[in-house]
Amino acid sequence: MSVRSIIERALDQGQGILRLAPNWVPRSFCVPGRRLKLHPDDYYALGAKRGGIDERWFSSTTHADNGPETPPDEGLSYILFEDGAELQKVLLRDAVAEMRGDIVGERIWKTHQRWPVYSKFFDNKGALPFHIHHREPHARLVNQAGKPEAYYFPPQLNNYGADFPYTFFGLQPGITKEQLLDCLRNFNHGDNRITDLSAAYRLKPGTGWDVPAGVLHAPGSMCTYEPQWASDVFAMYQSITGDAVVPEELLWKDTPLDKVNNFDQLLEVVDWEANSDPCFAENHFMSPKPVRPLEWMQAEGYCEQWICYKSTSFSAKELTVFPGQTLVIQDQAAYGLIVLQGHGRMGNWEIESPALIRFGQNTYDEFFVTEQAALAGVHIHNPSRSDPIVMLKHFGPENPELVIQ
Repeated sequence: MSVRSIIERALDQGQGILRLAPNWVPRSFCVPGRRLKLHPDDYYALGAKRGGIDERWFSSTTHADNGPETPPDEGLSYILFEDGAELQKVLLRDAVAEMRGDIVGERIWKTHQRWPVYSKFFDNKGALPFHIHHREPHARLVNQAGKPEAYYFPPQLNNYGADFPYTFFGLQPGITKEQLLDCLRNFNHGDNRITDLSAAYRLKPGTGWDVPAGVLHAPGSMCTYEPQWASDVFAMYQSITGDAVVPEELLWKDTPLDKVNNFDQLLEVVDWEANSDPCFAENHFMSPKPVRPLEWMQAEGYCEQWICYKSTSFSAKELTVFPGQTLVIQDQAAYGLIVLQGHGRMGNWEIESPALIRFGQNTYDEFFVTEQAALAGVHIHNPSRSDPIVMLKHFGPENPELVIQ
C-alpha cells in the first residue's frame, strides 16, 4: 500500500481527524520528573547513555537534535491507521508533504509548505540551564529556524512542582553587556553564575508564559505544555545547574563553525531589548482567557480558554467538556491535541487519557485535526457522570480566531 493510500484511508477512517502515536524524546542533560504517565520502568528505555525520557512531542514534523546517536525519526510524530488486525504507520511529516493543504489548510501550506509548529510536554525534575533559542537571522546561519515558544502548566500533571518550580527569564534592568560577556567567558571556570544577572518567577499551575526567540530563560521543574515553532535550535549559557555540569559543546551548539570561541557571537544572539524589559512579567505572563463568554459556554456544557495567545507564531486552547455533555466545537484552523483527562468519543474515535503508558504502546489520547474537519466542527461526547474531558489544542501561525493580547 502506498504512503498516499494509507494517508487517504486514515483521513477517511477518522473523518479528517488523524490518530497519532506517543512520541517520546530523551535528553542526555536532563533528569525525568516522572509526570508524563510513562511506566516507571521505561524512563530510560532508550538507554542511560541517551538520557532519561523527559519530553513527549505532539504533532511534530521536527527532528529532535540530540547529537550523532539520534535516530532519524526521533521527535517525529507517526499517524496510526488500523486496517483490521494490521496497524500501519506513516510520518505526519510525510503526510503533510503528500497531502499539503488537505491536512494543514491552504493558508499554512502556501506560506510554509509544512506544518511549522509542534508542542510538547517538558518534564524535568530540576531546572534546566539558562539558555537561549536563536532568532531567525542567527538560526539561518546553521540552516535552522528561529524558535519562539510558550509555556502552560497543566494542573493535571502538576500535583507537585519537583525540585525548582521557578523559571529565570531575561536579564535584570541595568545589567550590562560586559557583565554578560564575563559570565560567558567564565563558562569553563566552574559556576559562571549567569543567573545572578536574571530574575526567577514562581510558576503557578493553570497559567503560562510567552518566550520569544532571543530571550534567555532557565525553565523550572513544573511539567510544561510547550507550543513552539518547529525547530530544535538552542545554546546553553549556564555552566552548572544544581550539581550538573553543562558540557561546553552545548554553549556553542548552533553557532557557525567559524564563530565558535567568539563570545561576541553568543552576545549577538541575545535580544537585548526584550531581555532587559522592566515590564517582562506584565508583557509575557499569561492567565487563561475565555474564548467566548463564560456564562454562554457553561450553558452549552463546556469551557474553552486561550492559554497561549501572545505570539502570532502559534496559539493554544484548553477545552473542557463537562460530564454528560455532547457538543460540536468549531475552529478556524488545523490543530494538534492531547487529551489530559477523561474519556469519551470524538468524531469516529474513542478517546481516553491513560493513567500509565508503556514505551512503545499506542494510545487514544493524541490526534491531529485537519483544517477541513476543524471548520466543519468536531463532535465530542462525554459519557461520564463525574469526570470532565480536558484537552489541550495547539494551532499553527496566524490563527484567524486569535486577537493578540
